[in-house]
Amino acid sequence: MPKMSIAEAIRQGIREEMRRDARVFCLGEDIGIQGGFGGAFTVTLGLSEEFGHERILDTPISEAAIAGLAIGSAVCGMRPIADVQYGDFLFEMMDQLANQAAKLRYMSGGTLSVPMVMRAPVGATGRGSQHAQSLEAFFTHVPGLKVVCPATAYDAKGLLKAAVRDDDPVLIFEHKLLYGSKGARSEKGALSPIGEVPDEDYIVPIGVGAVRRTGKDVTIVANLLMLYRSLAAAETLAQKGIEAEVIDPRTLVPLDKNLILDSVRKTGRLLIVEEDNLTNGWVAEVAALMADEGFAWLDAPIKRVAAPDVPPPFAPPLERAYVPDEQRIVDAVLSML
Repeated sequence: MPKMSIAEAIRQGIREEMRRDARVFCLGEDIGIQGGFGGAFTVTLGLSEEFGHERILDTPISEAAIAGLAIGSAVCGMRPIADVQYGDFLFEMMDQLANQAAKLRYMSGGTLSVPMVMRAPVGATGRGSQHAQSLEAFFTHVPGLKVVCPATAYDAKGLLKAAVRDDDPVLIFEHKLLYGSKGARSEKGALSPIGEVPDEDYIVPIGVGAVRRTGKDVTIVANLLMLYRSLAAAETLAQKGIEAEVIDPRTLVPLDKNLILDSVRKTGRLLIVEEDNLTNGWVAEVAALMADEGFAWLDAPIKRVAAPDVPPPFAPPLERAYVPDEQRIVDAVLSML
């Protein structure tokens, strides 16, 4: 079974879906330009040589145009995969995503569907407040959108393929520091979560989470980069005799709430970790879920670890203080015991 980075796995998933279904095409800025990187983070590198520029479509620098073309073509029966260079630019698309893509099935009584995938890199990587946000929570609040957050190469390919085949709009958030640590567009401080990725066709179902580490003393729920920092924290805690169970939700909408509830029933404690700022994040929704449906199992108050309520800073020392790290996760767990 070949081993791939997340960027390579997504590229392979796109390639397989384009070979499988002639309705699938990609669009975005600089995703197929000759001599280019294959988009901002190399995901579409080489695809235009196989599929041509009619299916690997370079667009003007206009996120509104990308959204309009993606939504319109999806309504007309195509299966677009739109590439957003930085997730922050989704704000340029908000009316079309929140008022059109998300609502057309509902407003048409089910006669219209928008089978569209929107891929967006997130996370702080030294680029300042307009290129560093983690935006998942914004879109979990929009009924009609599905929100996916792959953190492994296996999941990246499988969730991408599931999203392409889904009849509703799916936003896939990919962390810049998880694409891989090698290559022309690797990020300083990037991890390299190389994983085995089957050559054969498979999907990872949307709405199904995964237990990445089993434990009996506390449940930690975290996504994307925070998953890896939570796993590192769990190793540190294990040296102190504390066994943390670490859950990767993989998708935030729909959320695999039973996986989380079952874990907390066993551990009695819940910590939720996200990179975004604290107030009204998706971690708050998980905390509310536990308060509503699992309060009787809790042996300690629910804790959240997140960034402070300020924009992501540009200065490296401030960014390091802003993004939750392993020690903050360890300290939060210790405060619960």
